[in-house]
Amino acid sequence: MIQRDMGIEALRIAILSDIHGNSIALDAVLADLQSQGKLDVIWVLGDLVAIGHDPAGVLERLFKLPGAVFIRGNTDRYVVTGERPYPTLEDAPADPRLVARFARVGQGFAWTQGAVTAAGRFDWLADLPLEHRVTLPDGTRLLGVHASPGQDDGSGFHPGLSDEQMRSLLSGCDADLVCVGHTHVVLDIRVDDVRVINPGSVSNPFPSDLRASYAILEADETGYHIRHRRVDYDRGAVIGHVRRMRHPTADFIARHMLGQVIPPWSKPQP
Repeated sequence: MIQRDMGIEALRIAILSDIHGNSIALDAVLADLQSQGKLDVIWVLGDLVAIGHDPAGVLERLFKLPGAVFIRGNTDRYVVTGERPYPTLEDAPADPRLVARFARVGQGFAWTQGAVTAAGRFDWLADLPLEHRVTLPDGTRLLGVHASPGQDDGSGFHPGLSDEQMRSLLSGCDADLVCVGHTHVVLDIRVDDVRVINPGSVSNPFPSDLRASYAILEADETGYHIRHRRVDYDRGAVIGHVRRMRHPTADFIARHMLGQVIPPWSKPQP
């Protein structure tokens, strides 16, 4: 599937993000990639293992991709550093309703850390870079990150941001094309002279389209073109796995698979 000769005259890159330990979704995406012709490289823009049923299986599959590029996501960092997303230990005492959620979040990341460590990949995950840069054959400066340039966390790029907010996120990026993940939403937007592409997520989707998504970038000396792909997979099987293994965040993962998790920017403001 991967063509090792990168060359200068033409380049084909598959761009994936937010696999979240879901080997079933990843298998579907990799099978679809097989039908798309030869690739030069696969970029994976972070959030590889946490909040899913099979982190070790995902890493096993990713390590079989020759020459693949991997970027650190915020959940990858949580797994190896012990940092946690909201609610934190400081947040929970202020609202008793957050105590149970705080406990589940901690248990979920600890579970993933154990799986990654048992697979012998903890140090590799800890050493993932924050970004990757390459110049396309036509001179376009391509930057790959997880959330935004210089950040693996934060708001990321989503439809609820103003132009000014997106402009701020891109400040000093020194790139013409920025590929991001993090928000699990397919995007293709332009902010001044910078184009921002989000391939969406392999797993843990938001409604209304629950299929896995990724993108293929094709570039030569005349320019570049990006195609977004959607791939269905057995979300019921994912729910079955997390239920049977009593995954600490099984309910949360199941709600994603059923399209019951609403993106934060879609929620009504208080």
